[in-house]
Amino acid sequence: MSIAQIKSTVEALIRPFLEENQFELVDVEYVKEGKNWFLRVYCDKEGGIDIDDCGRISEYLSNKLDETDPIPDAYFLEVSSPGAERPLKKAQDFTRAVGQHVFITTYEPFDGLKEFEGTLESFDEETLEVQIAKKTHRIPYDKVASARLAIVF
Repeated sequence: MSIAQIKSTVEALIRPFLEENQFELVDVEYVKEGKNWFLRVYCDKEGGIDIDDCGRISEYLSNKLDETDPIPDAYFLEVSSPGAERPLKKAQDFTRAVGQHVFITTYEPFDGLKEFEGTLESFDEETLEVQIAKKTHRIPYDKVASARLAIVF
């Protein structure tokens, strides 16, 4: 089973539980680090997720994975919050992040830059507008390589 298939299977297993309990699935990762495989599930909810929530999600998912056994390798299961610098992956993540400080990298330069850190002013599912030092940069959504919320100190 490919990594993409494992991620898709895990998402399908966990989604009903998350929806029933008003949690949001932020991301699923299945990665090899050194000799070990890690299945990481990032979840959130309105007001933030806590360690008890992560424990409930982990227990549910662990039981489902034991029942279906979709992953051939030994792995470590980790369930956690996406953190303060939450990744922005889906269109709804960008919509929710309007008005917040973000860090964005692009596949190619726009306005001479490939990295943008500033306020996400708008997002219309085709273009992001990021304001940096009183200048607004328009970035095509399909040219975003990575994006996350950014903490301002």
